[in-house]
Amino acid sequence: MPVVRPRAHQLACPPACPPARAAVLRPFHRLFQRLPAALMASASAALCVALVLPAGAHAAVAGGKPIRILVGAPAGGTTDTLARTIAQEMSQSLDQPVVVENRPGAGGNIAADMVAKSAADGSTLLMSFTSHTINATLYKKLPFDPIQDFTPITLVATVPSVLVATPKLPANNIPELIRLARSEPGKLNFGIGSVGSSVHLAGDMFKMMTGTYIVNIPYKGTTPAITDLLAGQVDLMFASTLNVAQHVKAGKLKVLGVTSPAPLPQFPGAQPIGATVKGFESSAWFGLFGPANLPPEVTQALYQAARHGLESPAVRKRLENDGAQPSAMAPDAFATFVKQDVKRWATVVKYSGAQPE
Repeated sequence: MPVVRPRAHQLACPPACPPARAAVLRPFHRLFQRLPAALMASASAALCVALVLPAGAHAAVAGGKPIRILVGAPAGGTTDTLARTIAQEMSQSLDQPVVVENRPGAGGNIAADMVAKSAADGSTLLMSFTSHTINATLYKKLPFDPIQDFTPITLVATVPSVLVATPKLPANNIPELIRLARSEPGKLNFGIGSVGSSVHLAGDMFKMMTGTYIVNIPYKGTTPAITDLLAGQVDLMFASTLNVAQHVKAGKLKVLGVTSPAPLPQFPGAQPIGATVKGFESSAWFGLFGPANLPPEVTQALYQAARHGLESPAVRKRLENDGAQPSAMAPDAFATFVKQDVKRWATVVKYSGAQPE
């Protein structure tokens, strides 16, 4: 049987290969046409992959030295868990050690400052969270610039929040809550687990956008706030899905709405707050940064390693089971996201009058 070979113009990179890489393949068309079709396709795909991660990319990342990912939060939390998950995947992809170090304090600013002042070789990275953009306005003075002093690598994941209430609250959804809050200004209250956090400011965003007055009750931590919510000492609370899912399932709390643009399957019947309050959306995000002036080839190598891990079915399933939504946003898009998020939270922080703890 004769061998059927595609014409030169039919030789193309696989869909995952960027268009710019496909252009580089054109000089190889004549060579590939001499190969059997199956072997030709395999060679084309292999060359495309090699072009996505340039030769020597591994050596360019800290010269093969161990990579540190600093986390500005204690061990065991969502930021720490995501950092350790991505570190393991990146280590396998880059074929070099990637370790996580916890440097909590000052809303993540201690870890961020260390990374901002580190060498721009990819050896020291930051797994940060929403506070990175909130702190730009929350703190009057920072030892670093949240935008200029960092190289965004990828948005790792987002975690939506939910607005939960005690079962005795005479409101079961967002329209009913707004009517109740407007009829009795100052009678209802929000439990605040951490001043300046995304869940704290979600409450102030809600009040700002609905024209309601609900009193904030600050706590030194999420756990005591949830404890008082369960006991009926406070009425409402914005909280991560990870922190309240078990209590909702047990019937000890009820969900009035979710902060994501779409409903969440683990909370059937709960509608997005944005369906009633147009434009409302507030999800905690977690992203990977390097110091400023990280070489483009290093940034790309780190991004590709992180993306490879986040696109693994096993990793995606693990994160989704924990209530996180994997992202793997590209560096340029993530940079734009960070700039927009600083502006978005600036308005809410100023409205809230929040001060660092």
